[in-house]
Amino acid sequence: MSNVVHASQVCIEFLVRVPESLSKPSKRWQHAFTAIYCSRALLSARKFQTPKKNNGSGGNSQKIKHSPSYTVLNLEPHKHFSSVDQKTLTQLVKNKNLGDLRCSGGVTAIASALETNPDQGISMEDEEEIVRRQQAFGSNTYMKPPSKGFFHFVWEAFKDPTILILLFCAALSLGFGIKEDGIKEGWYDGGSIFVAVFLVISVSAVSNYKQSRQFDKLSKESNNIKVDVVRNGRRQQISIYAVVVGDVVCLKIGDQVPADGLLIDGHSLQVDESSMTGESDHVEIDSAQNPFLISGTKVADGYGRMMVTSVGMSTAWGELMSSVSRNSEEQTPLQARLNKLTSAIGKLGLAVALLVLVVLLVRYFTGNTKDEYGNREFTSGSTKISDVLNAVVKIVSAAVTIVVVAIPEGLPLAVTLTLAYSMKRMMADQAMVRNLSACETMGSATIICTDKTGTLTLNQMRVNKFWLGQEPITAKSPSSSIAANVLELIQQGVALNTTGSVYWSSSGSEYEFSGSPTEQALLSWAVLELKMDMQKLKESCTVLHVEAFNSQKKRSGISMRSNLSNTVHVFWKGAAEMILAMCTHYYDASGNMKALDSDAKMVFDQIIRGMAAGSLRCIAFAHKQVDEEQQTDGNAPQKLKEEGLTLSAVVGLKDPCRPGVKKAVEDCQNAGVNIKMITGDNIFTARAIASECGILKPGSLNVSEAVIEGAEFRSYTPKERMEKVDKICVMARSSPMDKFLMVQCLKQKGHVVAVTGDGTNDAPALKEADIGLSMGIQGTEVAKESSDIVILDDNFSSVATVLRWGRCVYNNIQKFIQFQLTVNVAALVINFIAAVSAGEVPLTAVQLLWVNLIMDTLGALALATEKPTKELMEKTPVGRSEPLITNVMWRNLIAQAVYQIAILLILQFKGEAIFGVDSAVKDTLVFNTFVLCQVFNEFNARKLEKKNVFEGIHKNKLFLAIISITIVLQVVMVEFLKRFANTERLNWGQWGVCIGLAAASWPIAWLVKCIPVPEKPLFSYLSCK
Repeated sequence: MSNVVHASQVCIEFLVRVPESLSKPSKRWQHAFTAIYCSRALLSARKFQTPKKNNGSGGNSQKIKHSPSYTVLNLEPHKHFSSVDQKTLTQLVKNKNLGDLRCSGGVTAIASALETNPDQGISMEDEEEIVRRQQAFGSNTYMKPPSKGFFHFVWEAFKDPTILILLFCAALSLGFGIKEDGIKEGWYDGGSIFVAVFLVISVSAVSNYKQSRQFDKLSKESNNIKVDVVRNGRRQQISIYAVVVGDVVCLKIGDQVPADGLLIDGHSLQVDESSMTGESDHVEIDSAQNPFLISGTKVADGYGRMMVTSVGMSTAWGELMSSVSRNSEEQTPLQARLNKLTSAIGKLGLAVALLVLVVLLVRYFTGNTKDEYGNREFTSGSTKISDVLNAVVKIVSAAVTIVVVAIPEGLPLAVTLTLAYSMKRMMADQAMVRNLSACETMGSATIICTDKTGTLTLNQMRVNKFWLGQEPITAKSPSSSIAANVLELIQQGVALNTTGSVYWSSSGSEYEFSGSPTEQALLSWAVLELKMDMQKLKESCTVLHVEAFNSQKKRSGISMRSNLSNTVHVFWKGAAEMILAMCTHYYDASGNMKALDSDAKMVFDQIIRGMAAGSLRCIAFAHKQVDEEQQTDGNAPQKLKEEGLTLSAVVGLKDPCRPGVKKAVEDCQNAGVNIKMITGDNIFTARAIASECGILKPGSLNVSEAVIEGAEFRSYTPKERMEKVDKICVMARSSPMDKFLMVQCLKQKGHVVAVTGDGTNDAPALKEADIGLSMGIQGTEVAKESSDIVILDDNFSSVATVLRWGRCVYNNIQKFIQFQLTVNVAALVINFIAAVSAGEVPLTAVQLLWVNLIMDTLGALALATEKPTKELMEKTPVGRSEPLITNVMWRNLIAQAVYQIAILLILQFKGEAIFGVDSAVKDTLVFNTFVLCQVFNEFNARKLEKKNVFEGIHKNKLFLAIISITIVLQVVMVEFLKRFANTERLNWGQWGVCIGLAAASWPIAWLVKCIPVPEKPLFSYLSCK
């Protein structure tokens, strides 16, 4: 009765406080509603006192029903949750108003209103429950700014200055042409330039649009994190997008808070709210003083369970994220280097174009040019102004087109295409790229620092050995052979000191274990072999204080009070040698407590070393009964007792190596990449696993220098660290700061370092490394956000695949640079020599635009999508300072460019005499041969060093398709688009000559690759002089 009156009183007080900002009509409605509600509340309280007749129902009191007046007013947000106002819940958490939370009845009352059981979670009676909640409160998704549409990229392409100049020239040419020859004949010159420019813009816009869409897709994928929730009493993982209001979410170190909510229970819970407030200090979360959890924040320490009160756009994080979009135009270091190269070539092209423009204008106005009939094109005083303007427009168009061909716009496009393609393929190979630059940087990696658990091993742990005292327990049902008092302590140590859980459905026949792989293994062993009843143990005591596990301490502990005896006990669990150092006694199998003297300690050390040498992870359990005064000081929990403990048991967990990991390690080593294993495990376990994986090879290294502990590495002076860091292959019992120190040392020595990490404390090392690789399954959200690439399956083989793709990206870019620069050099030299000597440009604006399309866009597509090959992993890593254009590339490029220039100049000046054709056919032969040379040279560009350029070509269907399309379009240009492309039809013999001259580039490339090149970069000789 008192509860009902109190609840009514609280609600009445809440209703009476009418906001001043309300209008008069609204205030009247508020007062009317208050009067109705108060009268109904008092009536309900009176009815509550009236006893109901006992008709066999046990005399239960009548259930209070909603007031009809309340229903008629229909002021609630949704019919299924009539007592909940979403806006009130949102403001409650956002403002962190503890007073309002208490007025509303606390977390329990809100859970009841949201039809949620704080222990069991949402009751999933039917599949419509989630839909019902999403309809009532919204989904956990954010409104994003609209993505850029196709026409945005069309407009961006239009804004290119060279394109604008060409369009202006095309418009003038079109106008003069129509004026001179009429619309039927006069539109060809200007119209053809318009069409060519349109093609260039379209292809550029389509490729950029597709890239943008792919980045949006990857961005959504990277934000789709997994969340642990409890539904129907079962702990399960779901997508963050599937979280609904009322969900009970389990939080641990490194997790992102998926929505706004209230803490149900937890221990030592601290969150990092810097993403929302900018404050770097961690905020303490507890049920009494600050139970408010904000979406988007990160768990820095401890663990707990929260109830979701707001999702999606109703959260503060949702409002923030709705205004943030991922920048898909971020520039990678390689793109920056290529932009400099593009700029340098563009300036050279501009100089050549200006020179050609001046030469052509001078020749025209001095009367040195003739039309197709042999007449002088310009005669002072007699030539029409329109003819002069038309001629000048053609000259300007030719000069501008030379600039278009000279500027290698395809270089940035090739990088974009290569990165987009490799990102897509890496996703299929279990690697999600978060930072574009990591794709190319990974190709230069010289050292990979990797974790052991889950990366080199399967992370499928099971208890393989069990020692009680100094005796191994080998019985199939060990619970019957262990003293009852020791068995109870071990069971309590497992059941209470854990972040995992056990679920068993009444209909199911198997248990489900959740938590980290270590927790799952221990819970499975305790339940199935020690017959532990976790629920019963939890109900028999009250947890007082928890020290959560992290990679720094390598142990976790709890203190609890027994409900039966009212005694306080401390339980510790963690790395065996660390727990052993905290103990002064141990239990034997009979349940007797014995002193842990130096001899006994030596025996336990041998036991632990023996298990570790068998590649087992050793975990020890310890216990101590303490006085409650020692453990608590008023309400403030003190640090758990860490000395004078009694060792309960030692277990060895087997985590087998991943299949194929030895081959992946060997591939990396053959590629000149050193592998270093950095683990928190025992030094003997680490050495055994490293040997099994091939990181340590028998007899090849001084083991004392190759395998060290983190504490030893930490104790070195900076000079000693720099001297010894290259020799270290395994670092055991390492802390995250040891990993960070090692990365710093390696980078100072000039290495390009890739680091794998999964914990929150790995974030500094992941950020410090050149490439941070986080684990997709075991990795915390903090680690993922600090990394460049997420390894989705936590497998080292995927790390080796990323390395292969990184090298492929760099190699593909180099192929395209060689191909494009050959075209640039040949086109510039031919046009310059022809313009200066003969006063004409052999290739028209439309023809040059067609060549530009072939080499920029189609060439980029063909060469940028080559897949990784085995020989990529047989080369040494590319150094930080190695030039983008290597000596090998200069050799190939110069040879092909010289050949193309030679044959095209011969055709230009002697073609009419050699083949007995007129100038129009000769110009077509020059154009056709030039294009076909690029087609054949595209094959040469596939292999920078290997002589067999056709190896694996059948696997790249896109390359073959692009070559086929280019050839077909070239035939159409020459044979059917005479007026558009300014060409003449060629006979079979002339086509044979063009193909023969172009095909000669294959044997030339083969011969040139026999010429050795110096290792020292070409331009370094110039700088030495």
